[in-house]
Amino acid sequence: MPFSSLGLSPALLKTLEQQTFTTPTPIQERAIPAILANKDVLVIAKTGSGKTASYVLPLLTNLQGSIGLKNRHANVLVLVPSRELAEQINGVFQVFSGALPQSVKTMAVYGGVSINPQMMALQGVNVLVATPGRLLELVGANSINLSGVQTLVLDEADKMLSLGFKDELDKIIALLPVKRQNILLSATLSDDIEHIHQIMLREPVVVKIAAEEASLDSIRQVAYLVSPDQKGPFLRYLINHHQMKQVLIFASSVHQADAVVNKLRKNNIDAKAIHSKKSQGARTDTLAHFKSGKLRVLVSTDLMARGIDIHFLPFVINYDLPRSPKDYIHRIGRTGRAEAVGDAISLVSISELHHFEIIQKKMGRTVNLITEKITKV
Repeated sequence: MPFSSLGLSPALLKTLEQQTFTTPTPIQERAIPAILANKDVLVIAKTGSGKTASYVLPLLTNLQGSIGLKNRHANVLVLVPSRELAEQINGVFQVFSGALPQSVKTMAVYGGVSINPQMMALQGVNVLVATPGRLLELVGANSINLSGVQTLVLDEADKMLSLGFKDELDKIIALLPVKRQNILLSATLSDDIEHIHQIMLREPVVVKIAAEEASLDSIRQVAYLVSPDQKGPFLRYLINHHQMKQVLIFASSVHQADAVVNKLRKNNIDAKAIHSKKSQGARTDTLAHFKSGKLRVLVSTDLMARGIDIHFLPFVINYDLPRSPKDYIHRIGRTGRAEAVGDAISLVSISELHHFEIIQKKMGRTVNLITEKITKV
């Protein structure tokens, strides 16, 4: 089924063609017609399934001809758990809204940066992508009014609830008009998500895509048994031996991420870290350079990983294992996307072996563990 059969704006179809997107993903094929029909929608799907475009495209189509609210009254509100995801989603809106006949102003707002420029820029906004805390600050300063919101999107609702945004979400929802379209997207259908689903959604169209196994099928996994003191040298060996041009490395903490970057740079490997201690400007620039291929190695913590969405990322390396098996799957899911094969490599010390066995059991996959020594490091 081509995009042209879904009822999208001709201008958006032209942009999709220019971006070489020809066939919708399963989630887009099912969600787009429902959103175009102004129905409430519940999407349960893993990251990488095309969920952002599944609501951006139909919402932009529906906005054409319906824009005309009072100033500082957003038509569409998208709530997200992190700054990086806010910028990523806003970027998708901007890519597709640029060619529309009727101008659509989109904007991302989040904490960690000065609020004053955001307050001034909200004039004339139609689509607002926001983290809950900063949005409430802007509402309190009378910089934005939510009484005219026609569509509310909760993206990565599971992550927002796990990070403790429930009270802020309740406050925001209370400020919205009762009559509105609701779109809820989550990786899982937990008890918390089910509760919000029951409160918010009216006879929703449910789109559930079991993408986890399919995505794992396109990821070549391997692990190496490496002593802690040899992880650094072995990491450099892997990068150079496989001539990795773009690799995402996960570290267990901010301190560890910085330490890995320092060692790589001392050995003439271009690398930068992205984590919560970096300024928003530095994080945005670093991520942009990595996505464009100008930066060879990006070292990240789990908290920052939600904003890293690259269709053809070839390599992911677990320098440290994550605490949760779910985080392991989320990490390696950064590669092997868009039907491309990717490589996920884990460096495992003896003390981590039992935890790695638990990860494999939860994942339902056995990962080849290589124990022979690599001497050329």
